[in-house]
Amino acid sequence: MEAIARYFDIEAKGSSIRTEILAGLATFLTMAYIIVVNPSILSKAGMDFGSVFVATILAAAVGTLIMGLWAKWPVAMAPGMGLNAFFAFGVVLGMKQTWEVALGAVFLAGIIFFILSLTGLRQWIINSIPRSLKFGIGAGIGFFLAIIGLKNAGVVVDHPATLVGLGDLSSAPVLLAGLGFAGMVALDRMKVPGAIVISILVVSIIAWIFGIAGFSGFVGPVPSMAPTFLQLDIAGAMSLALLGVVFAFLFVDFFDTAGTLTSVANVAGKVDADGNIEGIGRAVISDSVATVAGSVFGTSNTTSYIESGAGIKEGGRTGLTAVTTAVLFLLCLGFAPLAQSIPGFATAPALVFVAAYFARNLKDLDWDDVSEYAPAVLAAVLMPLTFSIANGIAIGFVSYAVIKLLSGRFADLNPAILLVAVLGAAHYAFGA
Repeated sequence: MEAIARYFDIEAKGSSIRTEILAGLATFLTMAYIIVVNPSILSKAGMDFGSVFVATILAAAVGTLIMGLWAKWPVAMAPGMGLNAFFAFGVVLGMKQTWEVALGAVFLAGIIFFILSLTGLRQWIINSIPRSLKFGIGAGIGFFLAIIGLKNAGVVVDHPATLVGLGDLSSAPVLLAGLGFAGMVALDRMKVPGAIVISILVVSIIAWIFGIAGFSGFVGPVPSMAPTFLQLDIAGAMSLALLGVVFAFLFVDFFDTAGTLTSVANVAGKVDADGNIEGIGRAVISDSVATVAGSVFGTSNTTSYIESGAGIKEGGRTGLTAVTTAVLFLLCLGFAPLAQSIPGFATAPALVFVAAYFARNLKDLDWDDVSEYAPAVLAAVLMPLTFSIANGIAIGFVSYAVIKLLSGRFADLNPAILLVAVLGAAHYAFGA
């Protein structure tokens, strides 16, 4: 125990081994929903549920262990919400790419992320992207998750005249999805750890009892990883048509990581007197390595989770918090039958609930400057309406650059913005 305390410098951080372990449990409870939700989403793209279930756990465990043991941050990682939906619904079902090619794009994004993390380009890029577009894209990912969640719940359905319409609100799946969403909100409001997981399980149990969904058992053998392990098509992802996809994976993962780490750094005591974030380089590298590893296992981008804040609130200050969370993920490997028994309408509310959190980004927009908030809102709205994060990012940058140029606000532009805008315009102009 003393060796563990010394390695993580627990006493100097004002914590204890007991506190760190409890903090790791709190983080795990708030993000354990991804074990079920991620394979549920990626299976829509034709991927094997059991294999993705294992890949999700391993990607989360490996990434979180690296973050805890090497970077020594109390931050956990797992396949990111929004990115998994873009993978399945945007790239595979929307662009008609194979999931193997999509995994290749994730791999390439992870490699580029890793290279950027080793150079000064990381800071240059973060500082170059307009705050308004960061907020707009963050909110847009939330709206994208919301429409997918509402569709999976049966609340939103397709309509020949209006594109979308209202589903049958009296059906059992829709009613149970509504109950699940209300439960998540209420439990979260009461600060109950694991609000999402608890609600998913309650809705599932009700569905099993009344025969609305089938139950396959609690535990069983660990599913084979063969269907997805090392199945990524890197060569196929290197085509011009996939350039925008790779960039979208990279952009969202990069800035989601930067935002998450920046958000938790101050609370975790990682900011020094000069405002510098302690160990940010290792933390970002850990994230990029986790994405590469996840693509090899067979899942979409692995990223830092803002839910890590739950553990930090419980007193977690060192990498032992992350290590605890990683171990808890690994213990879930034998629960594949339970995961496969959970119906889609039980996990759908989780997408809408997370979407509501993402949408908070809009409040930080500069609503006094139309040249700032208009492109950001456009980017946010286009993501759910075109079913593509990439479209929202590309058109958001193009519109931002054009609006600033036409309004004479040249000082608001920089090489990074212009480069992305030109690439986005070329993507649509040449039909890539």
